[in-house]
Amino acid sequence: MAAPDFTPSRSPVVSMPDEIDVTNAGEVLNLITAACGPGVTAVIVDLTATRFCDSGGLRHLLLAYGRVAAAGAQLRLAIPSDGPIGRVVELTGINRQVAVYPTLELAIDGTRQPG
Repeated sequence: MAAPDFTPSRSPVVSMPDEIDVTNAGEVLNLITAACGPGVTAVIVDLTATRFCDSGGLRHLLLAYGRVAAAGAQLRLAIPSDGPIGRVVELTGINRQVAVYPTLELAIDGTRQPG
């Protein structure tokens, strides 16, 4: 798993692994939370290469949403709508709580409505 992009950005990008499950969900939560430092307005979570996410992974994404929101920032998920994670996020309703964008570029831009 790649470390967060801590360049002088108000919107760091955190790349996720191919699979998120019980074995790495806690690490995913820690990476997302660590990216939310002073001056950060949004944390972008890049799930474009993620092909599997179990219920524990989804739970940790929601926990990350709460922590990022408590820090005064927005959590944006980049998830292709036609991929397996996009379907799960839609079926579970997570996309009604967390901003989900179909591409990383749109998530970074953030000025358009989530997909």
